Amino acid sequence: MSTEIIESNHGKHVTNGPLTTEAVMEAESNLLRNALDERLVKIRPQSTPIDQLSRMSPSRPSSGMVVEYYTVPTKATEATVTVDYNGKGTRKGSVKVHVIHTDRDEIFDVTETVLINTNINGEAVSAMGYVASKPQGGGIEVVQVKEVEYPGNDGSRESGFPPLCEGSQVVRMGRAATELDVQTPQFAALPAVDDNYCQIFKMQVEQSTLQSIADKNVDWEFSDHEEAAIIDMRLGMEKNFIFGSKSKLMDPYKNENVYFTGGIWEQAANDFEINLAKMEESDLLSLCTKVFTNAAGSNRKILLAGSGLMDAISKLGLSKIVSARDPYVKWGLEFQEIRSNFGSLYLFHSEVFDACGHANDGFVVDPNYIVKYVCQPFKTEKLDLRKSGVRNTDAVVITEASCLVLKYPEVHCRVRGTNLPSGSATENKAGDQEIE
Repeated sequence: MSTEIIESNHGKHVTNGPLTTEAVMEAESNLLRNALDERLVKIRPQSTPIDQLSRMSPSRPSSGMVVEYYTVPTKATEATVTVDYNGKGTRKGSVKVHVIHTDRDEIFDVTETVLINTNINGEAVSAMGYVASKPQGGGIEVVQVKEVEYPGNDGSRESGFPPLCEGSQVVRMGRAATELDVQTPQFAALPAVDDNYCQIFKMQVEQSTLQSIADKNVDWEFSDHEEAAIIDMRLGMEKNFIFGSKSKLMDPYKNENVYFTGGIWEQAANDFEINLAKMEESDLLSLCTKVFTNAAGSNRKILLAGSGLMDAISKLGLSKIVSARDPYVKWGLEFQEIRSNFGSLYLFHSEVFDACGHANDGFVVDPNYIVKYVCQPFKTEKLDLRKSGVRNTDAVVITEASCLVLKYPEVHCRVRGTNLPSGSATENKAGDQEIE
């Protein structure tokens, strides 16, 4: 008797036969998902770090090809002065008020304290203020908390509220209430709906019957063909997961929709530029400041780097402030840990950046805020091409429909390498093209 699968109110049962993998997959296709992923992550993980990371973390099922998800934006913490201010102010009662115009007046609320940073005659000056009101004509009305000293134009020292030039920084701080205050201006962060498309990734492997039974000089079986195909498939998925462009179009010959997933490169909310020709340790420290402050997130993030950026970082003489530790192994990958006072960057060379024309760029990803949605889990399916009269071959089709999304786009960052040093790979390519 053949194995039977019986479904009841208490679940599914296998009777009249052994519990085989085929029976389990027929009864509950998702049951072996974890075991399959554990096998997949052992196949050349160094080539596909993002795909590797997504398989080592729990994924979320999707009921369709279009995935909708929520991101919660973080409120900006700083603004820039847009109009020069002489610092004179207007007296109201026992205090002076100062109306300052910034490029982000909307982020400030009444009763908040602010830190104002400016530069006067080459000297950095900071003053703390209290937002008393928001005038109808724009700007924020600030009361100085404490007078500060600053250099005058004639070399003397002056005190009071410092004059502000365009570009001065205004930083949001905590609120300060009076004893009788019961209420304060409201703050609410509403989640914004975004979406991405699951892309159907496929790979087909075939081997003729004669090839399978022929004597071979090396032990190369059909499973070896499958593994090679999976390596190529994962490399293709890695490129789409990072640099893919979200879109949908109609195949002109099949008259069916084709979905293209959007990569994490276009989802990130931040950019950071590094001059590779003159890169110094301070640039790496500035990158750490960028990715570990304001938007918060984890204090351990991954920096995927192309060969140009990797080479520039490797040539730096790092000090105690920014130090390169011994290799760090996690998620089946080996990283070079760069530790700063702000947090740790796990540096990893990604060959996909080189292959996609981003050899001098990089990407900082927070592993705690990247999510994989799966419409169709990774699976292999045998095709009986003999019975259908197509070909006398053994055939297997490998399929997965999935996408990656960045939760909290503000905690991830694109790193763009500029001003390439002479003799770089990109420059040589350009030179070769000109000679041709």
